[in-house]
Amino acid sequence: MKHTSITAALLGLLLMSCQSSKTQYYEKHLVFPEGATLEEKVDMASRLVPSRQQLQWQELELTAFLHFGINTFTNKEWGDGTEDPQLFNPTELDAEQWARTLKEAGFKMVILTAKHHDGFCLWPTATTRHSVASSPWKAGKGDVVKELKEACDKYGLKFGVYLSPWDRNAECYGDSPRYNQFFIQQLTELLTNYGEIHEVWFDGACGEGPNGKKQVYDWDAFYTTIQQLQPHAVMAIMGDDVRWVGNERGFGRETEWSATALVPGIYQRADSVNQALGLNNKSEDLGSRDLLARAHELFWYPSEVDVSIRPGWFYHPTEDNQVKSLAHLVDIYFESVGYNSGLLLNIPPDTRGLIHENDARRLHELGQYIERTFATDYSKNGNRPVTGKEGDSFEIDIQDNVPVNTLMLQEEIEKGQRIEAFTVEASINGAWTPVAEGTTVGYKRLIRFDDLIADKLRITVDRSRADFSIKRAGIYYAQPVTDSTDTEGASLFSPKSCQIGNHNAPEAIDGNSSTAAYAEGLVPILIDLGEVKTVKGFCYTPVAEGRTEGTIFRYRLSRSNDGKSWERIVDRAEFSNIKNNPIPQYVTWDKPAEARYLKLEPLEEMNGQAKTSVAEFGVMLPE
Repeated sequence: MKHTSITAALLGLLLMSCQSSKTQYYEKHLVFPEGATLEEKVDMASRLVPSRQQLQWQELELTAFLHFGINTFTNKEWGDGTEDPQLFNPTELDAEQWARTLKEAGFKMVILTAKHHDGFCLWPTATTRHSVASSPWKAGKGDVVKELKEACDKYGLKFGVYLSPWDRNAECYGDSPRYNQFFIQQLTELLTNYGEIHEVWFDGACGEGPNGKKQVYDWDAFYTTIQQLQPHAVMAIMGDDVRWVGNERGFGRETEWSATALVPGIYQRADSVNQALGLNNKSEDLGSRDLLARAHELFWYPSEVDVSIRPGWFYHPTEDNQVKSLAHLVDIYFESVGYNSGLLLNIPPDTRGLIHENDARRLHELGQYIERTFATDYSKNGNRPVTGKEGDSFEIDIQDNVPVNTLMLQEEIEKGQRIEAFTVEASINGAWTPVAEGTTVGYKRLIRFDDLIADKLRITVDRSRADFSIKRAGIYYAQPVTDSTDTEGASLFSPKSCQIGNHNAPEAIDGNSSTAAYAEGLVPILIDLGEVKTVKGFCYTPVAEGRTEGTIFRYRLSRSNDGKSWERIVDRAEFSNIKNNPIPQYVTWDKPAEARYLKLEPLEEMNGQAKTSVAEFGVMLPE
């Protein structure tokens, strides 16, 4: 009897011990208890983990964005919705060429702009005549969405759709209840007629409708529709699965937390909570301990880095020789995928309906470079799990007499993102030498350092939220790339002089986009070519970094031969997407015109300020 009692007591203690040792994880979202200490918050944050869809999305690493539509044929970045569908007529559209090119370059998913802000739909929708059904392409019987989905299925690529909530063609836009139903009908068509959709990508673009009222989107209804029709799809950007990194340059944060206090924008509380915390998509700090101390909740909300392989997002013939260099794309890869983010690289098909030869060539080079670099892991014992506590070190042996310059670390994010700081040392001839240091790791961290030949590397986890868990480590050699500059842009004629308002502005025509001219007020920029010339267009370059105030959004342009009598060339046009993508803006007109003077008049600054600025102004002459 006594023996039985002792056995039962021991069994009870063992059961209690097993229950207490079972770790509680929080999938995708957690709320801190009222009055939680910083230590308690840090512990809970260490146990926030991704959903299954989020983990699968992170493992893709490379996704292609295909901006294609009516803008491809109007040579615009943003259409205004008045475009004639007859303009859409790709002569050689080959979705298999798109999918094959991307597959061979190492991409795992493709996202198509099924509808951009102009409202033109790449599938024969029942909601509007502003679609491929009204175009001459395939006599109105074509369906770009269908062709690309079938090509992706053939080549084993996942498929996603971009559907712009902003619709500058829809008559009901601005009548919020009517438009929301209209939009849900479009969404329903895309999510029911093409098989499995792996990602739905929304931006938050919003404007006024024909009635002068700003459209109010019913995000809850939109996401309910997605969850009902495609429950396994990732909801990106204006969603709570994937967030925008905060720029369109292609570079992520060196310290990138997937466990972040930033509230996704689709939640009603987002604006008030994020404002109180001083957060937005562009904030440098999205998950530090200082932020945890002030936060009431956390989200698993990983970062996506988006960038175009060309300066613009849609195809423009003037950019055929401005495809980003291999060196530039390699840096983007290391500072996106290698900074715990996914990379969404835009490759815009051309007016033929093909990925242009220059883009395809560069994609092939990038794919080959990544494959070669990571084909050989020079570590002897890196491909193994490693666990430890804050302050612990682990060593990775390196194959004999081989140069290395890249370390890969991957946390087991199924158990949370925990590492906050680490250092890397190399054992060279028996002596330990510091070679690198870093902060967050997350799904993947790539650390580049100078070429070295060493016996081993030692990684010390200097700071961690609870015990860390390394899923994999690897050591590689990344071949240096010599083509350090992008290919040349369009040839521009430099004016004789420039004025902004009443002041001379030599900075605007000095050929150096790092200098700029500024003026208070919305004042004209006056260009003197020195003599009458035949002009076919101009290029306005905004300030890309630093003092960006004064960047022109809407404008008009006039020409003159004598500086007194002016003729309007362009009226109430816009430099589309210039706020997020401050690249040189090339504007051409169908018929070249003679002019000695050009006058660019700003009508609206990108942030609504009464300021004007220009980094460079160039003129395009006929060849």
